[in-house]
Amino acid sequence: MKDRVRKVFENLAAPADALVLANSVDPLIDHSFFYLFDCASGIFEGSLAIALPDGQLHVFSSPLEAESAYQAAKQDPTVTVHVPKPSEMEGEVRGILGATQRIALNYHEVTHESYLRLTKLIGDREWIDASAALRKARVTKDAREIERLTRAAEIGSAVGREIPGMLKAGMTELELAAEMEYSMMKHGASGRSFSTIVGFGPSGAEPHYMPGERRLASGDSIVCDFGAFYRRYASDITRSFHFGRRDDELKRVHETVEVAQQAALSLARPGVTGKELHNAAAQVIDASPWKGRFTHGLGHSIGLAVHDGFGMGPLTDDVLVEGMAITIEPGIYLPGRGGVRIEDDILITRHGYEFLTTAPRGYVEVSA
Repeated sequence: MKDRVRKVFENLAAPADALVLANSVDPLIDHSFFYLFDCASGIFEGSLAIALPDGQLHVFSSPLEAESAYQAAKQDPTVTVHVPKPSEMEGEVRGILGATQRIALNYHEVTHESYLRLTKLIGDREWIDASAALRKARVTKDAREIERLTRAAEIGSAVGREIPGMLKAGMTELELAAEMEYSMMKHGASGRSFSTIVGFGPSGAEPHYMPGERRLASGDSIVCDFGAFYRRYASDITRSFHFGRRDDELKRVHETVEVAQQAALSLARPGVTGKELHNAAAQVIDASPWKGRFTHGLGHSIGLAVHDGFGMGPLTDDVLVEGMAITIEPGIYLPGRGGVRIEDDILITRHGYEFLTTAPRGYVEVSA
């Protein structure tokens, strides 16, 4: 993990003598903890990670996850695991930090309780914000991260191909979501990367809809937005379908969303800003009969979190660089009728992009 530690220190706005990451209790766990400490198992509630400018990383674990931590540290000589008794914690932490005065902290993730615990544990030091440096380091992926993102996307794609065969008249949105999540686990996911979205008919017009008891009926459009975790790395994929009786307007909506996605993808390469991609998709939709019905940003970066770093919208000045993993997800939403969203994960390469998700994107009409 030495390269990742050094990458963070290189991106700090001001020099620091150490970087401290402090976890609270689940779900208030700092994803950057696992960016620096590549341990696939465990929650590490209340744990600390202390990184030093030379690339050394000290991880303080409770006995609950000590074995996982020790096994992970065996793979990396720059990582040292500490499992101190509560009475020994302060001495060990201060022993590592020594006389350091300027300590970087992830302001974006640390809780107030954790901050108070740190000030008591470490004493009077100068704190600086490492949030931007961590974000910049994490937003471009190394080979190990790309491998895991690819596997997570393969799992999501496999489920996307299976959804048409899961559809049955009368099933509820929750039942379909449960089948999708079960399939993800069967394909090797360690869990879902976010709460699965399934919307039948009018429910699909709400982008962040939570599935409920609505039952699938002939003529319904279907929006399925879901993702898998694989060794802590996330995928995020959306596929839209139509069930039973044809709706010609929704078919044209689907085709328009496909064109909008392709317009954005055609610009995806290093040096292009997020807003340029967003505007390319929005222009397609605004030139259609459904102007104004694309109601969210085009996508976001993805990694240890499903929304990991930045979003892409009409005001996004972030510039794409090689090694970024992002989603491209235009949609059209018709209140009271339904919606269509198509979302894919892509990796920005030297001269363009590669698809990570591979499930079919075209209009699919499933017999009722």
